[in-house]
Order: sequence, then structure tokens, then C-alpha cells
Amino acid sequence: MSFGSALLIFVGGLFAGFVNALAGGGSLLTVPLLGLAGVEGLVANGTNRVSVLLATGTTGIGFARGGYADWSKISKIVGPAVAGGLVGALVVSNLNDQIFERAFGIVMIPLLVLSLKPPKSDAVKKPWPLAATIVVFFFVGIYAGAIQAGTGLILLLILNRAGNDLVTGNAIKNFVICAVSIIALGIFIYQDQVRWIPALILSAGSMTGGYIGANSAVKGGEKVVKPVLVVSVLLLAGRMLGLYELDF
Repeated sequence: MSFGSALLIFVGGLFAGFVNALAGGGSLLTVPLLGLAGVEGLVANGTNRVSVLLATGTTGIGFARGGYADWSKISKIVGPAVAGGLVGALVVSNLNDQIFERAFGIVMIPLLVLSLKPPKSDAVKKPWPLAATIVVFFFVGIYAGAIQAGTGLILLLILNRAGNDLVTGNAIKNFVICAVSIIALGIFIYQDQVRWIPALILSAGSMTGGYIGANSAVKGGEKVVKPVLVVSVLLLAGRMLGLYELDF
């Protein structure tokens, strides 16, 4: 890997982590950025999971220490989500690169819209029956195992509708993504779809960016980040859809 590619991955991860801390949606950038640096398609998808696992793992420790881990609720959701994640990872790992990139490019646009209007209300409905919980989170797990990008935003919306406030929902979301990432990463490692040097560089960048964003004293940071996020996602989505070439 060239120095320029490594720098692109680190800076891209830095920005993605910063965006996640301030606005959400930074994960929409990491897989396409890996592609720009020469890690294409399914390998980029697998490589990205290392960063996701490290980020959710460290955040999960913080939630647990802070007493926000409601294990009774988490246990009902993680099981079906992990089962779905196994299915999703197995299916996507056997696609070809072009099909995956086109699918990823398609989902980037609606997820961008969702990231610009994340859930902010603490109003919750009645908890769902167990059967509904299993079915819904199994299908969310399939998506998380296959694509990952935007899973946190989707989970927050669903968890809020299922009777959880945003604080509890954030904690559950984090543990679900972490658990699915473990099983999905195992599949991608087995399929030789992880490149460790880019993965660790991306992880260093995204964790640094997340720390800076979480501790940033810059007011109005969201107003600056969101327009850049929109332009970046649209540009990268066009490349993933094959509308034009964009190489580093």
C-alpha cells in the first residue's frame, strides 16, 4: 500500500468518525473510501468491519461501565440479530464485487437522507411482543451482516418504535452492531475478504475522529459537517454505481 492510499484511508476514517460523533452517517463513507484507496468491493466491506467492531467494542465498555446496558432487553434482540447477521454475511460474501458495489451505491442515498434527520424524540410506544421483536431484528441483522452502513440509524428508529428511549436505544444499538460485527467479521476473514493494514489504519482514523468529535467544543459543527457529508456521499455513490471513474 502506498503512502498516499494509507493517508487517504486515515483522513477518511478521521472524518467519518468525526461525522458519526456530530451528526451520524459517517459509515457511509468508509467502504467507498477504501475502494478509492484500492481495496475494492467485498474486500472493502469486510475490511471495514474491523473498524466497526473496534469502535462498538470500546463504546460498549463505556455503556456497561455507565450502567446503561439493559441486558434483559439486549438478550432478546441480539440473538435474532446475530442469526440474521450470519445469513447476511454469508450471502454477501459470495456475491461478485460489481453487484455488491451497485447495491451499496443504491442504499447510500436513502441512508444519507436518514442520517440528516436522525431520530430525536424520546416519545416511545408500547414494547413489542417477543415474536415481532425476533422477526424484525432478524431482518435488521441480515442487513447489518451484509452491508452495515446506516445500521445504527435504522436500529435507533426501530428501537424507539419498539418502546425504548434514545439513551437505552443507543446502548442496545451499540451492543447489537458489535455482536453482528463479530460474526460477520469471522465470515469475511474465512472468505479472505479482510485486508488488515488498511483495516487498522481506518480504525485508527475513525476512533481518533470520534474522540475529537465527541469532545469538540466547536459550536455549529453539525452545520459544517452535514453539507460536506452530502457532497461526499453523492460523489462516492456515483462511483459505486459506475456512473464515472474516481480513483486515487
